[in-house]
Amino acid sequence: MSTNYCKICESEQEKGIHLYHLFICEACEAKMIQTVPEDPDYAYFVEKLKKINTKPLQI
Repeated sequence: MSTNYCKICESEQEKGIHLYHLFICEACEAKMIQTVPEDPDYAYFVEKLKKINTKPLQI
């Protein structure tokens, strides 16, 4: 099985999701879903997700 580089925990992982060009491993995805805005980790996840640079669709 191939690995991908998780942009959240910055490690190679086998399973996860691709959000545009950003790979998020299963463990980070689970942590992000369970994190409430009052949690100090929330700001960390927001900063990491800001790295998603979406481009408009070319039609």
